[in-house]
Amino acid sequence: MHIAMYIGSLNKGGAERVMCNLAEYFYNEGHKVTMVTTYLADDEYELPDGTWYKEAKEGCSEIEVLNPDDKKKKVWINKSEDGIARVFSALTLENRGGRLANLRNRVQILENIWKQIQPDIILSFLGKNNVMAIKSARSLGIPVVVSVRSNPSREYASKILNISMRHYFPKAAGVVVQTTGAAEYFGRNVKTKILPNSVHPDFITRSIIPFEDRAKEIVSVGRLDDNKNQILLIKAFAEISKEFDDYRLVLYGDGPSRAKFEEKAKELGLLDNEKVIFKGNVSDVPDHIGSSEIFVLTSKQEGSPNALIEAMALGLTCISTDCPCGGPRDLITDGENGLLIPMASDEEMVKELANALRRVITDRDFSKKLSENATYVRDKYSPDKINSQWKEYFEEILKK
Repeated sequence: MHIAMYIGSLNKGGAERVMCNLAEYFYNEGHKVTMVTTYLADDEYELPDGTWYKEAKEGCSEIEVLNPDDKKKKVWINKSEDGIARVFSALTLENRGGRLANLRNRVQILENIWKQIQPDIILSFLGKNNVMAIKSARSLGIPVVVSVRSNPSREYASKILNISMRHYFPKAAGVVVQTTGAAEYFGRNVKTKILPNSVHPDFITRSIIPFEDRAKEIVSVGRLDDNKNQILLIKAFAEISKEFDDYRLVLYGDGPSRAKFEEKAKELGLLDNEKVIFKGNVSDVPDHIGSSEIFVLTSKQEGSPNALIEAMALGLTCISTDCPCGGPRDLITDGENGLLIPMASDEEMVKELANALRRVITDRDFSKKLSENATYVRDKYSPDKINSQWKEYFEEILKK
């Protein structure tokens, strides 16, 4: 089976990591994999067996594709005899094109790439990439599977993109979503398949720290932005900080809202005394949070949240907002392996989260039960199981 995987770049994000993991899995299973990206990012995930290189043209040969205006435009292809081939339709971020006005041109380039590499099946991730993948392969008879990695109402919020999605998604061989809520969004005329994220092996191979030996830390992992909404956690922690003076809040990650969140922590008297600590991005998350006691996810919207599933795999007591499109609810049974905070006004959610933190800090037996039960994700969402589901799904499509 020759699988072409299409995404904007391999920049270090959640969707990009999932696609790279799938590429490596299929390659290791003996399948041919071609990674098609629009451009080469500065900081990318690596692919196996020498397909990684620092200069875009190094080790690459040029192939020509015909633009709609009859001018030639070059794309670059890295052909590794042993590894995964990498194809670019543009080499730099500046040349990638991002407006829907460029859609026709970009679709034509993609169509010519498919003609050149001749895959058996195409897998696309994210937003307008999915629309372009379906449109570019329609006349070629190549089945296209697209994957929506977040809340579809947010990923396709643009009016034009939403209209395009509703026109082209019914023509896809399949639309992979991560949650039941996302599948319900598309209705019956779209062939949806629920395939959640797997747990990264680093979080499964690590030994689970006994509950009694855990540090009195409340942790959060993720991009610091308005959607991840860590300010909710900072405010809730401020409500209980004086009651539980031996606990601290540690936030891992960076992002556009960091300064605002730090200012709020300082305003609440939590920053200068290091009751709240901003660690920024770290390279080894399991080592940093593996011995912590409590994990909190405060997102406004989530697909299948990697940070939550990874914290559960490490045996942390987990609390999450019950946000659309249902990712946390698919992972947590409230009161059994974690706690869910109902979506409400900010003021109400701060109060509910503060009460949840009080409960797991004071009721040690209850907190221990949540911690131990959370580790079920190690088996249910193991890479072997989830990757096998992807493989079986592709094989079913190719049999049709």
